[in-house]
Amino acid sequence: MKSNFATSTYIQNQWLQAYYYIRAAGSIVWIALALFIGKHNPIVGAILLVLYPTWDAFANYLDARQSGGLALNPPQKFNFIVSLVVAAAIIWALSISMNTTIKVFGIWAIFSGVLQLSASIRRWKNSNGQWAMVLSGAQSALAGVFMFKQASSNAALDVTTVAPYAAFGVLYFLISAITLTIKNGRKK
Repeated sequence: MKSNFATSTYIQNQWLQAYYYIRAAGSIVWIALALFIGKHNPIVGAILLVLYPTWDAFANYLDARQSGGLALNPPQKFNFIVSLVVAAAIIWALSISMNTTIKVFGIWAIFSGVLQLSASIRRWKNSNGQWAMVLSGAQSALAGVFMFKQASSNAALDVTTVAPYAAFGVLYFLISAITLTIKNGRKK
């Protein structure tokens, strides 16, 4: 019985390792597009702002599917649904102003951070590298508050306003992925 649990944990850790590398790579591509194209092209910037929560929804779906499905993973299921709703809300907010769009993004960052924190705490006992994901969830919520406050001012904002938030996500995903790479390598 213990052997099956150890094998299951090892397989889950391998999945999370790959998943975290994929999430980091996706964010790096998003940041590059935001900084080098989206900043200068408002249409591309708008598309990138819609794609960010859409990518998050898809990633949460993949992770939940690998971990028993959305029904067995309420934080990921809720994050999946909320991220899709936020993508639609960002489309709506873009018709009003960039500041409204960043407010919507900030509110989403708060909620998705809390949900990521919840999912990471649930995995803490069985998976390695979760401390970075706990920090990431907390940082996401704080960044959301900062973005909301920034958007409440009259500052001129664009897609690059979200880039630091995405960059911290890359850092946390890479820390978790590397931690799992080391731990998985030792178990081989």
